[in-house]
Amino acid sequence: MFRRGLTMRFLVMAVSIALLTAALGTVVYLLTQPGEAIEVRASLSVSDALRMDGSGFEFATGPRDFVFPDDHGPHPEYALEWWYYTGNLKTSEGRRFGYELTFFRRGVGTGGAARSSEWATEQIYFAHFALTDVENDEFYAFERFSRDALGLAGAAGSPFRVWIEDWSASGGDNGVLPMRLSASDDGVEIALALEREKGIVLHGEGGFARKGSRPGEASYYYSMTRMPTTGVVSVEGRSHSVSGLSWLDREWSSAQLSDDHVGWDWFALQLSDGRDIMYYQLRPRNGEANDFDLGTLVAVDGSYFPLNANDVNIEVLAQWHSPLGGTYPSRWRFRIPSEGLDIEITPYISDQELDTVVRYWEGAVQIEGTADGQPVEGSGYVELTGYAE
Repeated sequence: MFRRGLTMRFLVMAVSIALLTAALGTVVYLLTQPGEAIEVRASLSVSDALRMDGSGFEFATGPRDFVFPDDHGPHPEYALEWWYYTGNLKTSEGRRFGYELTFFRRGVGTGGAARSSEWATEQIYFAHFALTDVENDEFYAFERFSRDALGLAGAAGSPFRVWIEDWSASGGDNGVLPMRLSASDDGVEIALALEREKGIVLHGEGGFARKGSRPGEASYYYSMTRMPTTGVVSVEGRSHSVSGLSWLDREWSSAQLSDDHVGWDWFALQLSDGRDIMYYQLRPRNGEANDFDLGTLVAVDGSYFPLNANDVNIEVLAQWHSPLGGTYPSRWRFRIPSEGLDIEITPYISDQELDTVVRYWEGAVQIEGTADGQPVEGSGYVELTGYAE
């Protein structure tokens, strides 16, 4: 079952634009004069949604030096960025939940003429919050939009914080750990504390991830792949103490998906043997192979090395047909022969589709298989874009 909610407690003067990507896309909204909350909807394909030329912004054109904790904060010189949290949690009795809490910043200006209005801004923020209740086969999803004005939304690096109204991710006294997540809507709520078991992982070429052959079709991309998590999940009038593992993805750029691609499949996998895997495959419009699939295998000690299409074999074993239109892959055989890894990835529940501005599937998955002939299991998250009709 899918439930969604959208709140804009403060709506502002006539501006369009916002962008939903990495897994969501670009989208246009109207923010009107303050008044009662209204719902603004649009329907875009992922390939249409990710079209932007980034005019006036910097582009990701090559490797850079990362500086922490500053790089946890915003990068307004780039058009787009996101803070992407997902995790699998359970109670002491074994009841399972998956969650997603994602914040996006979209720049809509680069220092133009000054405006005296206190509503004036050059940054739009939007967010998604979703909860998977495995035991009850329920999926809840919500979205919010606002602007960096009057304290409604924003981001900072030191101390770390990103927020929209009362949805937030923030750092501890040292500006980073533990990261604390808070979100609630329509009786569904999370309040979580995330620690870090491994170091920061820089994907691609030292954090430079190519998405296409043209200059600027790339992002800066890092992750925290294994974050021990504790806290409370509330749903249907009951609160549950939970623990488990979370994952943080961070990206920023001024251009993303090229015209040659229609979407992507993204996997974030946490194995019981202590290893973690990030892998995404871009789906070309012409169905041919491409050179921009990218992954990283993270060892138990936090060391990591890159993966590409020659290292990974993914076979779709089942499909799920959305009642809203479109067919998604829904179970996979995932192999890395050089690592002796052969696993099956299965959604905890089939319907984890977000009916947001750009409709996509993102949900909690379970893992079973072998590693060097020994049993291995685990959990993770998968994101699928470009499949919705």
